[in-house]
Order: sequence, then structure tokens, then C-alpha cells
Amino acid sequence: MTAQATNWSGNITFRARAIHRPRTLDELQTVVARSDRLRTLGTGHSFNRIADTTGDLVSLAELPGTAEVDERNGTVTVGAGLRYGEVTGVLQASGRALPNLGSLPHISVAGACATGTHGSGDANRVLAAAVSALEMVTASGEVVSLRRGDDKEFGGAVIGLGSLGVVTSLTLDTVETFEVAQVVYEDMPEESLLDDFETVFSTAYSVSAFTDWTSRRFKQVWLKAVDRSTDRPSEWLGATLASQPRNPVPGMSPIHCTEQLGVPGPWHERLPHFRLEFTPSSGEELQSEYLLPRDQATDALRALGDIRDAIGGVLQVSEIRTIAADDMWVSPFYGRQTVALHFTWVKDPAKVTPVVAAIEDTLRPFDVRPHWGKVFSMRPRDIAAQYPRFGDFQELVRTFDPDGKFRNEFVNTYVFGDA
Repeated sequence: MTAQATNWSGNITFRARAIHRPRTLDELQTVVARSDRLRTLGTGHSFNRIADTTGDLVSLAELPGTAEVDERNGTVTVGAGLRYGEVTGVLQASGRALPNLGSLPHISVAGACATGTHGSGDANRVLAAAVSALEMVTASGEVVSLRRGDDKEFGGAVIGLGSLGVVTSLTLDTVETFEVAQVVYEDMPEESLLDDFETVFSTAYSVSAFTDWTSRRFKQVWLKAVDRSTDRPSEWLGATLASQPRNPVPGMSPIHCTEQLGVPGPWHERLPHFRLEFTPSSGEELQSEYLLPRDQATDALRALGDIRDAIGGVLQVSEIRTIAADDMWVSPFYGRQTVALHFTWVKDPAKVTPVVAAIEDTLRPFDVRPHWGKVFSMRPRDIAAQYPRFGDFQELVRTFDPDGKFRNEFVNTYVFGDA
């Protein structure tokens, strides 16, 4: 029951009375059944109190970390405590791959899926979209399985915000392994990206544009292409092809980043921005992210330009990505092609909080949804209004957890608050 006192960033101190680290499924079932209030702790990469509780926290890190590939069905079933970087090598050795990955391979599969974490790419959906089945321990300690196509609750359970039970395993759809070549363009004029937004973000399998909002230029644009061509022009839309590896975070060494310069390599060694064997930063940061309909992206970005000085004053780096629509009930990408506006802040809540509020005020006309695991201050009813099936999700939580064992301050506020 050794306590992990804080999340990865250190901005959240957990208030749990105990942290349990079961080694077997039976031990986990006992912990869940005996607790009156419980939340699951992943790798701690959320920046708000979504994982916090004044009851018990349970970590899955010491459960058996298996990743079993089913070659006939093209799936892999993984222990929920595994990190993506611990699954990808197993898949690669079997000639399989996941369609997409987040920028960090350090995050747990279950935690990423539960909070709607994503990668980038016009045709690439949220990471949770790869889930075809899941197993979880419900409030009574019972093990329940749900499968896509068989269970009507499935669309609400995968991105479940930790409010239905403790997920113990996930089955993920896979594809044949593939190679990716990654290049970086530097110093793209802001208007070039905004005027040719569709061109920029359809140029490669995965595209990320980085800015610090202090100038009218995008400092870097990362292109991750699946074609084998390494012939990229030296100039593109006013940007210059980087001749050396780059790190998107100012002042950080590129040694932490996946290989660039157009050298083809396996999907899992190119789709993330950062390598598993390196810690991408010390955790001295806060993060926010807002998800908008794709057709409103350029108007929203231009509107944020009016407060660029406020943003730039507390920002480390901002990333723009695109994500395809899905049908999961409280997915930030439910029912619409999406653009994600990500902000990595300095670790100073007093300075960051008013800027976050200003961004939300600016983005309110653009049907904005916040990332569930990051810093935001939107009103619960405004968030709920963005999800056509929010009421269905509320009822699902009540059905699976009628006594509120898995609820916490976050769930009570943003799922059952003034929504």
C-alpha cells in the first residue's frame, strides 16, 4: 500500500487513504469489493483530479503484464497496466501494428483509452477506437466482459473516465506492420498553414504543427509519412526542411525524440514523438487541450491570435493535430472530424489558470470540447451540451455503479454536476 503521492507532473497530490498494488486478479477483486470508494491509477499522466479520490487508489502495474497476439483475428489482448511502449515491440515481432500511437509511449493503454487520448492524422481515430473488447472488475468484485457489436453498452464503456469499474484487459484491433519516415519543416509562416490548412494536414499519415504563439510562425511541422519516398523538397509553404534532428520543446535535446531526417523505420519507432527509453521531460509542466470541429479550425486559430501575448507568456509549446471521428459516447471526437489544440504550459497554476479561462472564452463559439485528462475550467453543463449521448453515459454509470463506488469529485462534477 505504498503511496504514490503525486501525478507525473507533480501538480496533483493524491488524497487517497491508501494505494493498493494487487499482484493477481483475485487480489484486485477483493480490493474492489471491500472498498467503499475507489479509483484506478495509471501512469499518472493526467493533469487534473480525474484519478484522485479520498478513498482507495488501485494501481495495476504489478498485475501480470501480458500481451497476447491472436494472429487469426488480427488482435492483441493486453493487461490494462501495460504501457504502449511495452506492447508495440511484441506486435512488431509478430508482424502486426496498431494504426496509431500517441506522442508518448510511456502512457498506460487503459488510462489512455479511458480519457480519450489520441495521436494525429486525418484518417486516424482516437486510440480507444482500436479496442474491440474489454474486461473489468465492477463494484461488487465481479469480472465483466464487453465486446464491440455484442454489447449495447460498449460505446460508452471504452472511454469510461474510470467510472464504470477497474479495467483489467483490453483487446485491440491491429493491422499489418508498416514503416514510417519522419521529417521536420521549420519556420512556416502562420498564414501559410492557415490558408493551406487542408494541404498541410493531409500531406502525411500523421502531421503535427508546433508554435509558441510569440510570433506569427509555426516553429516546426512534423510529417510522418507511410510512403517509402524520402525525397522531400528543401522548402515547402515557406518552411525549410530541417537538416538536423529537432525536439518540439524549446531547449530540449533531440536525443529524446524518435528518428527524423526521412529515415524509414518501424511504425512504433516513428509515430510517437518521444522514445520509450528516454523521459521526455522532468514533469515540470501543465497541459491543456481543446478539440474543435475541423471546419472551424482556422477561424478558431485566428481568434486565438488575438490573445497570443497572454498565451505565449506562460507557454512552453503548442501543438496542432487532426483526428478522425468516432462513435464512442463521450469521446472528444464523437461524430465529427476534429482538430486538437494542445498547450504545454509552464508549471505555474496561478499564471496559467487565467490564460486557460481566456482560451475557453475565445473558443466557446467553436463547439469546443476539453480533453478529459488535462487542465480546463469549462462549466459541466457546457461540456455535456457538446455530447449528444451524454445522458446515455450518465445512465450507464448509474447502471454499472449504482452506489457511486467509482465516483470522485471529478465524476460528480463533470458527469453528474450541473449538467
